[in-house]
Amino acid sequence: MAPFRLTPCVSPVWHSPACQRRPGIAETGLTRPDASPLILQVIPDLETGGAERTTVDVAAAVVARGWRALVVSEGGRLVPDLEAAGAEHVVLPVGSKNPVTILANARRLARLARERGVSVIHARSRAPAWSALLAARALGLPFVTTYHGIYKQTNAVKAWYNSVMARGDVVIANSRYTADLIAARHPFARERLKVIHRGSDLAALAPETVSDARRAAMAGQFGVEPGRPVLLQLARLTGWKGQRVVIEAMAELKRRGVPLPLAVLAGDDQGRDSYRQELMQRISAAGLGADVRLVGHCADVPAAMALSRLSVVASTEPEAFGRAAVEAQAAGVPVIVSDLGAVPETVLAPPQVSAPARTGWRVPPGDAGALADAIIEVLSLDPADLSALRTRALGHVQTHFTVEAMCRSTLEAYAGLVERVPAPRS
Repeated sequence: MAPFRLTPCVSPVWHSPACQRRPGIAETGLTRPDASPLILQVIPDLETGGAERTTVDVAAAVVARGWRALVVSEGGRLVPDLEAAGAEHVVLPVGSKNPVTILANARRLARLARERGVSVIHARSRAPAWSALLAARALGLPFVTTYHGIYKQTNAVKAWYNSVMARGDVVIANSRYTADLIAARHPFARERLKVIHRGSDLAALAPETVSDARRAAMAGQFGVEPGRPVLLQLARLTGWKGQRVVIEAMAELKRRGVPLPLAVLAGDDQGRDSYRQELMQRISAAGLGADVRLVGHCADVPAAMALSRLSVVASTEPEAFGRAAVEAQAAGVPVIVSDLGAVPETVLAPPQVSAPARTGWRVPPGDAGALADAIIEVLSLDPADLSALRTRALGHVQTHFTVEAMCRSTLEAYAGLVERVPAPRS
């Protein structure tokens, strides 16, 4: 492995005068073997989730523009989608938080970037971002970060660790809420912030695009009885995503004697076996064995949405964006969300707008009673009101949250940085 020098800029005092200048590409001996820009994205894995899906979408847009796309991760179920889009995938242990591995990954990324002629390095998570930052600075390459989540920050060490996500030449925030958080935590990044809302493939979510065969397959996977309304929660199984709240709301509906929808909690447990077992025990204790299902990963989100009468996002901690709420509105499914984080940007509801202008329902986080009330209201909508709601919600997400708009803005950010990179030597 070719050695490279780590500059003093890796110290916590990042923005001292000595750290303002980075070596240029000519000084590092870096060349590009191909005239087209090569964008390297780095993310821990490509299993499932908004950041992972965004990585694939952006890589596809890079290729469609006539550039080259390279993604480094530990692999996952989205790799075939990435490669089908014309991007290349390289496996490295970039999910590790071990400092020795982070330094080793920095060397690996630097060598890869040098050999392939990378133009921009884009990091999408903290541990790989440290490796990517070291590699980018060593080679004089532009560095981009995307702040995908609300990282917990309880002490100075944690704040320093998180700060890598604010050290890009461009720092992308996936919502205005996230941008405000970054600016408050890392004031030095304010001038480099760019809000790019996470985008979804709205056309693929349209219910008319889902075939009867796909609906039937999903109904079989979920065990849906004909005619029974489905309440869908799409979220990985982790405590703050609010599965407990959904189960308690279902128990509250049962106590009130309300006819129960079938609650489908779809998402990976990602190794959290004890949490899954806890949820199963809660379901059993509430006598909801026939009414709440844990179905694991959902591979066909549009088909799941097409089966559903309503969607719930029950997070108990702030969402940096909230893709599930956007996808529900795009699919014509009424959505109920916890009122915190970026929700005011994705779901319009009183008091932000009048009741006739709502695109969904917002309830206090962790309030199972309020969630039960909203479920009853949604299931009681008459056809005219439901149709009007769907039209408003679709218009809202089409205006603000398309994958095309997200990719266009991201590529514009890349283009501004690519101009700094000299053309290949003849």
